[in-house]
Amino acid sequence: MRRVYQEVLRKHLSKYRQMIFLMGPRQAGKTTLSLEAAGEWPSHFYFNWDNPAERLLFIEGVEAIARQAGLKELREEKPVLIFDEIHKFGKWKNFLKGFFDLYEKAARIIVTGSSRLNVYKRGGDSLMGRYFYYRVHPLSVAEIISAEWNEEEIRMPKPIQDEDWNALLEHGGFPEPFIQRSPHFSRRWKTIRKDQLFREDIRDGTRIQELAQLELLADLLRNQAAQSMDYLSLSKKVGVSVDTIRRWIEVLKSFYYCFVIQPWSKNISRSLLKEPKIYLWDWSLVESEGHRYENLVASHLLKAVHFWTDLGLGEYSLHYLRTKDQDEVDFLVVKDKKPWFLVEVKTKAKGLNSSLYRFQEETGAPHAFQVAFDLPFVNKNCFDEKKPILVPVRTLLSQLI
Repeated sequence: MRRVYQEVLRKHLSKYRQMIFLMGPRQAGKTTLSLEAAGEWPSHFYFNWDNPAERLLFIEGVEAIARQAGLKELREEKPVLIFDEIHKFGKWKNFLKGFFDLYEKAARIIVTGSSRLNVYKRGGDSLMGRYFYYRVHPLSVAEIISAEWNEEEIRMPKPIQDEDWNALLEHGGFPEPFIQRSPHFSRRWKTIRKDQLFREDIRDGTRIQELAQLELLADLLRNQAAQSMDYLSLSKKVGVSVDTIRRWIEVLKSFYYCFVIQPWSKNISRSLLKEPKIYLWDWSLVESEGHRYENLVASHLLKAVHFWTDLGLGEYSLHYLRTKDQDEVDFLVVKDKKPWFLVEVKTKAKGLNSSLYRFQEETGAPHAFQVAFDLPFVNKNCFDEKKPILVPVRTLLSQLI
């Protein structure tokens, strides 16, 4: 299926000299997107670190890859080179810097990785100025409706088909289980993906020996999703220290198992800085229906703030709000350090949360939405409203990305 990222990558390859860093969770579609984008050019070459023969080329060095791709031959168009999973190569940063500096004018370069391509390091040479990164997320309501993007933040609302919406709720947003829509396939896919995450990615990419305990932590986070982190409780259940729990959660974040959002405190009276709230990249793993629905909305909002930021529309971030007197709103989207819109998530339509009024006044956010999962789609732009309002979740999500 066509993805919104394909046009983004095509435009980048046409306009910019910088390498593309395509980051995101395993099986979110990064390799497919890279190959489809590169396939629109006269020639392209794919190099995967996991392929033993191609791994030897990386180890041999920049010139070995250049020879394989024929970069010293006269060409009408620069070829596209894809380096997949190259972050597993211990010297990948130096390799990319050397390759780009030598062959920037001879090739277009896409780099992918299923764990974070952390390009910053202490000391030594930096890749700054040599790449733009794009964060690939699972499918969302807006992307399923249309892969087109008009270079604006907010779309006009469009309805998602009931069968697509139900598949998104049940099977999650990762492309394969969403497309297959089979409970048997989804269970097998999730089991294999979990094994690959722990038995390949984390085992080979970290020094963690206690994989069984780390898996236990991951399972416990399925019940912790959409809640503030309780490190002490988790440490007792897993049988390790609180500091270890904190380190392991950072590892699970870096391999795209989970993500956290931090509280927003600026301009909030009686604010109380709390632990972050945690969510899973695959919301279908969350067992509680209410928490799963909140996780789905969190994933959509995170995708939007990442996409808008990566495309240079501004600096966006996602937060939640909570005070000492326990007033709370699930989400706040911030644009260029200014609150933009609030979102409270409810399974069923009910009276508006009074905290929406309070926090809209205190933050100055122009919009405040309470989304309900049981309301039918309404063809009305949510962002025309300035006061707190109850809206169908399908309407709001269709207007994001």
